[in-house]
Amino acid sequence: MPFADELISLHTVQSLTRAIRAAAPDADLAALRAAARQIGPLPLRQRADLLRDALLTDVPGDYATLAHTVRTARDKAPDFTGWLIWPVTGAVATRAVQEGGTAAFDDAMALLASLTGRLSSEFAIRTLLRHDLDRALRTIVGDWTGSAEVDVRRLASEGTRPYLPWAVRIPQILARPGATVPVLDALYRDESEYVRRSVANHLNDLSRDHPDLVVDTARRWLGTPTATTERLARHGLRTLIKRGHPGALELLGFPPAALDVEGPRLDRDVVPLGGSVRLTASIRNVGASAARLTIDYIVHHRKADGTRTGKTFKLTTRTLAPDERIEVTREHSFRPITTRRYYPGTHAISLQINGIESERAEFDLSPTDPP
Repeated sequence: MPFADELISLHTVQSLTRAIRAAAPDADLAALRAAARQIGPLPLRQRADLLRDALLTDVPGDYATLAHTVRTARDKAPDFTGWLIWPVTGAVATRAVQEGGTAAFDDAMALLASLTGRLSSEFAIRTLLRHDLDRALRTIVGDWTGSAEVDVRRLASEGTRPYLPWAVRIPQILARPGATVPVLDALYRDESEYVRRSVANHLNDLSRDHPDLVVDTARRWLGTPTATTERLARHGLRTLIKRGHPGALELLGFPPAALDVEGPRLDRDVVPLGGSVRLTASIRNVGASAARLTIDYIVHHRKADGTRTGKTFKLTTRTLAPDERIEVTREHSFRPITTRRYYPGTHAISLQINGIESERAEFDLSPTDPP
């Protein structure tokens, strides 16, 4: 499997150049040829931007000229697909915004929808959303969410995500809570898992800034559910569940419970970097009715400045009868990984049960070699 940067490669540049030449035989394409020499050291996003700008240079003129060239390449070039579509859709959206007016904007929306099955137009649509959010949302909600094409319906949700990975932010969406909820309302019952997973990820994005809005939205959906609604809601609420948000936990059937918690207890006070620590705890339901529990543990990692930040890990989900007791245990590794840097010093572990955190058990993480 190629590294992410290599998804747009020299081969991509060559395929794009052939496709544009087939659509515009008289074009010089000097910028695309130059891009083939420049692409090597660039990361993925900059590669896409380089080819977008080269295409805009090599196909000068108004929006209609570029759109005609792209549609001709789409219809004539068999390899006009895959990662070359990212810079192409970026060029379409950029030229439409540069030209201004509603005709170019609306045509660009339609052209992006027609290309999204070849590679998602989710990055390019952000340019149009930033330019005129309300006009774009009218098309997205009014047309795309009801499209017969699954890729277009998925684009409606994915392209409007507040925190879409690799994509530019849309300040208007971040500043207007609920602006994209009508998109999600139209799609949460979609027949496609591909679309529903995007809806869940979009909902989870919204929970960063607007947790109560997300809980209220999920509550509405669960009031008139289909067979897939609970699973979607659970995935969309996953960050709030990890944070112990009371409304999200209660919505999914984990209200506060009367518990006696002993622990967590750790099997060592000092853990070498690369080693592990075992935690155990005893949990008893002291209430008068059965208690449904989601049990997590939080590792409070020491940061470079000496403060600590928590990372939540799933332990188990259990239902305890009155006076029933369970023992939970988990071994947590501090083996070095690429996504986290460990710092020596005092760390801690706590339990989180239905959003309520226990006392913390501290330990020292020591370097494997003497300082």
